[in-house]
Amino acid sequence: MPTQFSEALVFRIWKKETTGQGGLLSAVDPTAFTTSDSLRLWIIQMCMIVMMGQLLSLGLGKIRQPKVVAEVLAGILLGPTALGRIPGFTEHIFPTQSLPYLSLVANIGICLFLFIVGLEIDVNVITRNARSSLFIALSTMTLSFGLGAAISVPLYDNFIGSPIEFRYFMLFTGVSFSITSFPVLCRILTALKLLDTTVGVVVLSAGVCNDIVGWSLLALSVTFINGTSGLTALWIPLTCVAFAAFLMWPVRIALLWLARFTGSPGDGPTIFFMLVTVIVLWAYAFFMDTVGISVVFGAFLAGVVVPREGALASSLTKKLEDVVIIVFLPLFFTLSGLNTDLGLLNNGITWRFTIAIICLDFVGKFSACTITTRVSGMSWQESSTVGSLMCCKGPVELIVLNIGLSTGILTQRVFSMFVLEALILTFIATPLVSILYPPERRVRALGRDVSRWSTGDSDEDIGHCQSPMTEPWRSRFTVVLDKFDHMSGMLAATHLALPSPMLPTSQGTDICVNVLRLIEMSDSNLDITKSSAVDTLIHSDPVLGVFRTFGELNDIHVSFSLAVVPYEDMSKTISDHATRHGSELILLQWLPPSSISRDTTEDPCSPHSMRLEPNSSEAFSGGPTDTGNPAAMAHSQFVRRTLAESNTDVALFIDPGTSLSGTGPGSARHIFFPFFGGPDDRLALEFVMQLCTNPRISATVVRVSKSGAERVAVQWPSIVRPEEEGSDETGYHGMPIQSTVAMPNISYGQTRFESEAADTILWEQYADSHSSYGIHPSIRVALSRITFSEHSSSMPLHSAIQQASTCKPVLVVVGRSHRLGSDDFTQELENILKERGSVRQDDSRNTIGNAATAFVASGCATAVVMLQAANVSAD
Repeated sequence: MPTQFSEALVFRIWKKETTGQGGLLSAVDPTAFTTSDSLRLWIIQMCMIVMMGQLLSLGLGKIRQPKVVAEVLAGILLGPTALGRIPGFTEHIFPTQSLPYLSLVANIGICLFLFIVGLEIDVNVITRNARSSLFIALSTMTLSFGLGAAISVPLYDNFIGSPIEFRYFMLFTGVSFSITSFPVLCRILTALKLLDTTVGVVVLSAGVCNDIVGWSLLALSVTFINGTSGLTALWIPLTCVAFAAFLMWPVRIALLWLARFTGSPGDGPTIFFMLVTVIVLWAYAFFMDTVGISVVFGAFLAGVVVPREGALASSLTKKLEDVVIIVFLPLFFTLSGLNTDLGLLNNGITWRFTIAIICLDFVGKFSACTITTRVSGMSWQESSTVGSLMCCKGPVELIVLNIGLSTGILTQRVFSMFVLEALILTFIATPLVSILYPPERRVRALGRDVSRWSTGDSDEDIGHCQSPMTEPWRSRFTVVLDKFDHMSGMLAATHLALPSPMLPTSQGTDICVNVLRLIEMSDSNLDITKSSAVDTLIHSDPVLGVFRTFGELNDIHVSFSLAVVPYEDMSKTISDHATRHGSELILLQWLPPSSISRDTTEDPCSPHSMRLEPNSSEAFSGGPTDTGNPAAMAHSQFVRRTLAESNTDVALFIDPGTSLSGTGPGSARHIFFPFFGGPDDRLALEFVMQLCTNPRISATVVRVSKSGAERVAVQWPSIVRPEEEGSDETGYHGMPIQSTVAMPNISYGQTRFESEAADTILWEQYADSHSSYGIHPSIRVALSRITFSEHSSSMPLHSAIQQASTCKPVLVVVGRSHRLGSDDFTQELENILKERGSVRQDDSRNTIGNAATAFVASGCATAVVMLQAANVSAD
């Protein structure tokens, strides 16, 4: 028997191949549809749908429109409204016989999409803002449903009529008016950068509530339509409620046990857990369809019951979301477009009703949201913004409309009227919000920062950190954490940078550390809703937990902040955070390119998903280039953006692979600092003195100059960056004049002559401290542990590396650039890199500067600290 089956199968395949030989060469129409070979036409249809949607999204994306607008518009253009009017287009590309196959794939996709929507529903979002979100969502849906029911009367009389019962049409019209598309809402909030505002928090919570109630209303409507009698209409919802309760408790508990048994919450969903989840998804969809409710509601419930432990729901979403958004959803939108014929809106009464539908739906949602939000305590500006956002429709209403069309409740003309309404209301949401709620008037949501004294004084306010110090040392720091692998280096760096508590002069000084935890926001709606759960994440995040323990052990005032932001906004977030908290120094870590693995699957919370590898200093100097690793380039770009946008001094800790070994509290350390000159080097000199307040730290400071060769001036494109007022102890400040020796994209508002004079005066003041008067006592203590010397060489970088190599283990401190210095080290750095077999390190040089690149490539330093002075506006 098995042999006969296999022979029959081979015969059918062979017959298909032999009869289909030639293809185009045999003058066979490739768009000809046959039930035995439907894949060929499906591929043509799929390519046209995806390409049309992508082309439109490129244009509409420029005005920050959600992608769903482009995809719905693409479906309309491919339908009878536009391209369908071309003779032969519909018959060849979208023939009637092929639509069931297209519809089958689209319905599979919409079930997967609703499963993802269920996964992205976070009940905690509602519970955190339960009172306001329920009040806003329910009042809005009540008024919208009432207006939809009111306009359904003339719509039914003019366009529907018998045999469709009016009550069914009224239900669908009311649900259509009530619905708000939560997925589109998330995309708009992300595009307009509203997630961390009070408006974003309220809209997210109200949107989740609206989504749940909306799907419940849809299920109830379908129940009434499919009920053949009053008793059947009663049993269907009761069965649905009982089944939902069964899912929410026994099945959810079983899935949670299975997830823990397979290790899915920590390591991501296993194949077996994925298999069980997919079976549950289609089982729910099948059951809901058999009892008379749409399959999409069963898929939605399946997503809701998946456990939220760990990153399980997020991992499931990421596994499914891309293929659903790229392949399946455009098919569904195209089917909606093929059923939409705007040519049917061909008379005055039809257009009057279309305009009335658009206006009534908008006015109902906008007015209800605005008034209820205002009553909840928000300003009129914020309330009107919430009202505008809650008007967006998107795929959720299209699902409702397609169900109405498939059940015969809506005619094609009425369907087209409502599709146009959904498209227009979704389109106007973005420009309305941009006008009503401009960036300069936005209010950040409270509860993003948690301040805590390690000694247990929880009543201290974060403003306590901003009282000025009596000592000349920096006492307020912003520590940036983006990955758990950075923790060891950043803990050692923070401990190193803090003023020593052992000095008598430091008693009573308030040292404040503001820890900023960055989590990259992906396109997943589940990640977007995380931004409203900062209050929870800030206490449960393991990275912050480690630093919290560090603060308690060292009696340091530590405040914690957590930001879930897109990658491109991370540098601006750091700059704004440091400015808002009055920080005097930003502590950041940079990893050499070869220390970053190309494996980007390990830590989704980091802004570039990197992994450390051992012996990175050797790889740095031995590799031919640093431009082949995308993760390294993304990491360096993130650091460069932070340096370019920072209005605060930045200390960049570079760990070439050996970490800050020997930097524990009980060990002695030595610092080597080559002083080449310029604002960054003057900042670095002050930083070295602050480090030397610790009795266990000593330093060698060498003023290195170039001799025996003509100094070269290199022209770089630059932006004006005047030196921070008061950062130069010599008091030399000139007019903003572009530097002739500068790092790319950076210059200072000071002439070279003034900068060199400032270098000389500062050097003489500290190097000859015994003859200087008026120096703070703590500075004298620090200077007693520093050895100053001067050295002139035709190869300053080689000379500095050689001197640093004589005192291992050593921490090297350098300035990022020597913008206003006399020497240029570009050619010498090229020689150093060639000596070590590294052909190009352009990415590293542009990120950390020539001097730091030379020390990292040489491998002579245990660790390197690069400093850049504050980027202050010229205004």
